[in-house]
Amino acid sequence: MAIALEEIRRAAEAIAGAVVRTPTAHSRTLSDITGAEIYCKFENHQFTSSFKERGALVKLLGLGASERAAGVIAMSAGNHALALAYHGQRLGVPVTLVMPRFTPSVKVEHTRGFSAEVILHGDDLEAAHARAVAEAERRGLVFVHPYDDEDVIRGQATVGLEMIEQQPELELLVVPVGGGGLIAGVASAARALAPSMQVVGVEAERFPSMHQALAGKPITCGPATLAEGIAVKQPGQLTLPVVRDAVQEIRLVSEQRIEEALLLLLEVEKTVVEGAGAVGLAAVLDAPERFAGRKVGLVLSGGNVDLMPLASILQRGLVRSGRLVRVRLEVPDQPGALAAVCECIGRADGNIVEVHHQRAFSGLSLKSAEVEFVLQTRGLDHVEELLGALRAEGYDPKAISPDEAG
Repeated sequence: MAIALEEIRRAAEAIAGAVVRTPTAHSRTLSDITGAEIYCKFENHQFTSSFKERGALVKLLGLGASERAAGVIAMSAGNHALALAYHGQRLGVPVTLVMPRFTPSVKVEHTRGFSAEVILHGDDLEAAHARAVAEAERRGLVFVHPYDDEDVIRGQATVGLEMIEQQPELELLVVPVGGGGLIAGVASAARALAPSMQVVGVEAERFPSMHQALAGKPITCGPATLAEGIAVKQPGQLTLPVVRDAVQEIRLVSEQRIEEALLLLLEVEKTVVEGAGAVGLAAVLDAPERFAGRKVGLVLSGGNVDLMPLASILQRGLVRSGRLVRVRLEVPDQPGALAAVCECIGRADGNIVEVHHQRAFSGLSLKSAEVEFVLQTRGLDHVEELLGALRAEGYDPKAISPDEAG
């Protein structure tokens, strides 16, 4: 499958005014951190917070009158569902979505909020896909694949078209990869408009399906990933040849890198992205030498993340940066001993969040007690200052790593 520039431009014209032309903005701070010139494409600024609106709308606009009346059905981990539901409601097209049972609740509830019928079925996209195809045949609905569909790919290609029009000096585009609809479209736009521009795809290490397929290896995926939006076990039949032909490289990133990138985007850019939306920055952080000195465009593909995982990511990020630390030490088991150590921490500008004081579960002398503090600090250097202040008072403190804390 080849996507011509004229087709991409027609798709852009068709969705103009109904889909946000999101900014591609330079990030001075991320550039300083990574050593590359970083430009972010804020697809999380779409009304449903992801790029999926583009392909979904192009597909819906291409339906015939009888197809619109019958309605459409799709399987989705969330963003494709939201996009179809929203634009289906706008256009008066009935929409049914089959979503895996463990799809984040924020995506499920928002999808239902657009008057779509939601069927929760199976543990993964493969099971949801089978159910959606069966329902489409039984009920006479149009099946809309989230990535392996020509109209959908043309719609996603408008992301690349806009990036190149907005920042023509870009040298390299870094794109999240699930089934391949987004990167196939972006790479097609880049090849047509800027043949020298490189396109790099990024997958989660736990779901390296495109990487393995391109290498001719059996596809094996791991457990759940923070980047559930790209947790796809089988690349598209339409997208795989395009990626093989037009994409220079597929990189894999760890869960920790994805968390780090998500937190950095929140802290530096003040923008919320989901795990899939953070993998581009994760790839740059993971291999800075690959991107150093280059003008790099990152597609922040979506921002639909549940608050509970986000809260956990924030706390874990504070721990990794030293702004939240556990310190364990021995104190005399006598009145005033706990107050004395607390006073020492206060003088060193540490803020006590939690205190655990216990005697029984310890190998210490009966004359001693073990105290564990959770402290807020200014960072790793401040942690060392706090430990030094405690040692100066005769204590033997130990900062507890997350692995040891349990």
